[in-house]
Amino acid sequence: HVSVHKEEGIDDGFLMLMKGAPERVIARCSKILINGVEEDLDDHWMARFQKAYDELGGKGERVLGHCKRRLDLPDDFQFDPDGPNFPLDGMVFTGLTALIDPPRAAVPQAVLTCRGAGIQVVMVTGDHPITAAAIARQVNILDHDDITASDFAKQNGLSLESVIDQGPTEGGATAIVVAGSELLEMSDETLDKVIKFPHIVFARTSPEQKLQIVSAFQRRGEIVAVTGDGVNDSPALKKADIGVAMGITGSEVSQEAADMILLDDNFASIVKGIEEGRLIFDNLKKSIAYILSHAAPEILPFICFFLIRIPIPLTTMLVLCIDLGSDMVPAISLAHEPAESNIMKRKPRNPQKDHLVGAVLMCFSYLQMGMIEFIGTMYAYFVVFGDFGFSPLSLVGGAKYFTTEYEDETILFGNRRYTYDERINANMNANTAVFVAIVIMQWGNVIACKTRFLSIADQGMTNKMLNFGMIFNAILILVIAYCPLADVVLGSRPLHPRHLLPAIPFSIALVCYDEMRKFFIRKYPGGWVERRTLY
Repeated sequence: HVSVHKEEGIDDGFLMLMKGAPERVIARCSKILINGVEEDLDDHWMARFQKAYDELGGKGERVLGHCKRRLDLPDDFQFDPDGPNFPLDGMVFTGLTALIDPPRAAVPQAVLTCRGAGIQVVMVTGDHPITAAAIARQVNILDHDDITASDFAKQNGLSLESVIDQGPTEGGATAIVVAGSELLEMSDETLDKVIKFPHIVFARTSPEQKLQIVSAFQRRGEIVAVTGDGVNDSPALKKADIGVAMGITGSEVSQEAADMILLDDNFASIVKGIEEGRLIFDNLKKSIAYILSHAAPEILPFICFFLIRIPIPLTTMLVLCIDLGSDMVPAISLAHEPAESNIMKRKPRNPQKDHLVGAVLMCFSYLQMGMIEFIGTMYAYFVVFGDFGFSPLSLVGGAKYFTTEYEDETILFGNRRYTYDERINANMNANTAVFVAIVIMQWGNVIACKTRFLSIADQGMTNKMLNFGMIFNAILILVIAYCPLADVVLGSRPLHPRHLLPAIPFSIALVCYDEMRKFFIRKYPGGWVERRTLY
């Protein structure tokens, strides 16, 4: 930044002042001001300058350099700021200014949370590399015991290029600080090696270089989010998968280029957003897994009806009562489920493989939980028919005797003959028992679906919406089974209290099976159970 002033009391000439990056300012200077006296800027003073600069920058303070020059120009001289028509070198260096701009208190913990969640936080700044590295250590982007590639190269008499080629190693370089001047000379292949380091800082970068950095991470298949507030950040914000502009200090151009605007300019809010996004994705998966599970106990009994001609296990009206009644509230309530305690300790999902609904989720819902529910459904069905005197084998092929075609006939089942009304009454009781069984087993299913990793004992039953849904289902069972008009509208029958019980062991079995599955997932991370059953 350059400004030209007309001093009071001096008739001719102007005073030009300059401030900016210290290394760039001092490069334009030939003299230095010491105790009011101008001295030649020799190696001695350059060494003193560098020492002071490194000391201030090493504290994480932002440092500005200042210089001046008197311009012997006529008073009516027309200055051209776009194409300077006055000298900008031969300046007199006047000193350094250090500005303390501490990071927000929440940022260090937010960065640690990101690292625990498998998210790599990379600093890309216009600050000097020394200042940038110091700030990066303050906010945990660099660890305090990290050895940077440049330091490791100096300590071992190696070139920086050879250390980069070697990559991060135990006992070697674990971090890297890259200046814009170094990045300017790097090929894409070298930059691809640089971003393999777990802890990275890019300093003194230009807008073009920010774009280059984003492209390098995207080449590696990463999902890249970029934060920025200035006009110079706009290209990188646009290029990134998710551009995040600052709502308070951000320029209008950066906000238009971004996908999202951070209203409080707080990095910690991004971490909260990531957690919320993971929670939404988790809860959607849980809700879908819950909904799909009841398809098996609804569809498979119909398949049995068609294949082995048993009396129809579930009427269409009762199926609608399940789909549009009993399952609605619990499915919606899973959207209100609190986050599991390990949600920010997991690695990011692979967007190419880990879809909202995948083969593993369908296998879990249909072939695991769904099959348990199907077995429980058919058990309740045969128990009720058995109490009316129908053996399971006698029902096979007997569906036709439950139609109006045989309305006037008494049919022998086992050792007893049944009238049409008796047959229909037994069938309707079995239908109602199947409906009740599915609802009761879905209680166990929704409890199991509350978590994907943790035990229910750790998660607790704090979801009030879900608790209400289970109570709602209990009331729905009583209404459909015992309401006087239900038998007319829905074809249900009042059940004997013991016919409410057959599904309870299977509901408990659903919870126990899922608890065992999640136990093995936690005990053997990455193992067969996780790969095959973690939806």
